[in-house]
Amino acid sequence: MAILLGVDTGGTYTDAVLMRDEEAVIASAKALTTRQDLALGVGAAVRRVLDVSGVAPCDIALASLSTTLATNALVEGQGARVALVYIGFSERDLDAQGLGDALNGDPVLLTAGGHSHSGAEVAALDLDAIAAWAAAQDVSAFAIAAQFGTRNPSHELAARDAVRLATSKPVTCSHELSAKLGGPKRALTAVLNARLIGLTHRLIGRAQTALQDLGIATPLMVVRGDGALMSAAQALERPIETILSGPAASIVGARWLTRTDLALVSDIGGTTTDIALLRNGRPVIDPDGARVGPHRTMVEAVAMHTHGLGGDSEVHLNLGGLVGTVSLGPKRVLPIALIAHDAPDLVHRTLDMQLARVTAGKFDARFVRRVADQERGPLPARATDLLTRIGDDLQPLGTVAPSRLELQSLRLLVSRGLVQIAGATPTDALHVSGQFARWDRSASEKALALVARHCDGAGKRYATDAAEMAARIIDALTHATGVALLEAAFAAEGALDPAAMANDALLHRGLRGGEGLVRIDAALDVPVVGLGASAQAVYPAVGDFLNCETVLPDHGDVANAIGAVTGRIRMVREGLVTVMTDGHFRAHLHDAPQDFDTLEAAMNAMEAQLRRDAQEQAEAAGAQTVHLQAARDISQAQVENKAVFVEARIIVEATGRPRIAAHDTRTVV
Repeated sequence: MAILLGVDTGGTYTDAVLMRDEEAVIASAKALTTRQDLALGVGAAVRRVLDVSGVAPCDIALASLSTTLATNALVEGQGARVALVYIGFSERDLDAQGLGDALNGDPVLLTAGGHSHSGAEVAALDLDAIAAWAAAQDVSAFAIAAQFGTRNPSHELAARDAVRLATSKPVTCSHELSAKLGGPKRALTAVLNARLIGLTHRLIGRAQTALQDLGIATPLMVVRGDGALMSAAQALERPIETILSGPAASIVGARWLTRTDLALVSDIGGTTTDIALLRNGRPVIDPDGARVGPHRTMVEAVAMHTHGLGGDSEVHLNLGGLVGTVSLGPKRVLPIALIAHDAPDLVHRTLDMQLARVTAGKFDARFVRRVADQERGPLPARATDLLTRIGDDLQPLGTVAPSRLELQSLRLLVSRGLVQIAGATPTDALHVSGQFARWDRSASEKALALVARHCDGAGKRYATDAAEMAARIIDALTHATGVALLEAAFAAEGALDPAAMANDALLHRGLRGGEGLVRIDAALDVPVVGLGASAQAVYPAVGDFLNCETVLPDHGDVANAIGAVTGRIRMVREGLVTVMTDGHFRAHLHDAPQDFDTLEAAMNAMEAQLRRDAQEQAEAAGAQTVHLQAARDISQAQVENKAVFVEARIIVEATGRPRIAAHDTRTVV
């Protein structure tokens, strides 16, 4: 019997789960995510799950981690300073695919070289100039991209060796991350990968140390953005492949928990709701590459639809409209129930004072607190003064930022991650309704009673009491979640404007099933698997709204951590065979192109190399037994009613289960 450990670091919680041979969950535990040092939250969650289960650390045979580090870093514009060696491209190519924005002023060397589409050298490469320039750069890592580097990577490889020799710094070659054409987009992916190397080294190094300190000596696996597993060493080299790691792990976990082959998987967290399609038992992959923030990369990842909608979404009241409406997000605030759990005296005293007033106040049920251990950097004087006044303790918002100018400074501090706002959230509404009971329900009731006192443009109160206000917030959450699922479904079917179709009035009339002269019936014709800490409370109503089946599995609140440890190693390698003007067939091998007399010989040579590469990568990832599968996609054109060969794309997939360390396991209590 092997005991497996899965860990997921989410925006609010870090989850840890122990499993027995991928067959049963032994125990799970949560700890608050420590954003200043994710490894602290990892250590706390793992320590708790060990305590709950009675499992000895030395009995753990496999550990696997899914993390939002890469995704969050790119969204928030974080990462180290890097340099790009751009071979065979011009100045205007820096503006393509958002490459210039991604560089954000980091140094670039535009140098002659590169190849043609056939793999022939266009210009010689000046390696001495590249080495001298690289040695003069004060950066943490380098990215290298050459014109048609996927057709012939020799210039990228030569430049990589020269830069490494001159600087001893990490170097990322674009052809190692994608076999597709599109130099600027491939360069963008290489730049982002180089930028993440330092951050990833720190996280994985600290996570490994945290596990070792607990007595867990097994090698660490990391979840990729497509849901497959890779070794920690591979993640250190290619951290860009871990973007969307957490959401991908939730899809894998949903498949293990439900054994369903076709479903929309919807994972509601504190900050976002992530939705993806499970088809034929596997997550659907985004054909255009993973998008993170403003960047569209060439990284293969799950086709994920992320909405700023979660249990901690900020509640907005449309006070100016004749009919008062409630909307949610996209920003996150701390639930009142949570902060009252941490500071009960201050929160209850403040809420009671606000309830004692006759009229509703702008800052009722709103608090602010400083985030510990965050580097603040340079700030305007007014923002610095406001940060000082906030201090180290929780404060009522109205006492520290009563004016418009101070609110502007407050928004700056929030955007820098220096302070957090607390206010009414769907989590508070679920506490009031009794559907969720983790923290202080009484504080949530007082907060929603304060929110209910606000009036719309017609002078009508939003609600008569906290319970009615909670129902309105939950209805808003149900509707927004349902619309998000409809949008994901329309997008999966290739709709040009999924958002518009998801909000169509005729569709919503059909969902309501209202009577009339024209009968319209509508439903989401695929099950919804609901995941997340509040899924049991939220998704039954969503299923009723969409007239669809909802699946709410046990342990759905730790599906990400389950997916982290039940995933499979999967390595895909692609290669291309083209035809030359002289009639030869060219296999674009990974070191340099090679010509053959026949198409079959060229394809066989390409497939043989891809099989070796995929096998080696899967074994390096820790696969126990590797299974190889090859496919050939041959493109032809019709010329005068005759089929003429254009190109052949060879794809080899290597899959396998992670190697499980042998242990004499003890009895699990």
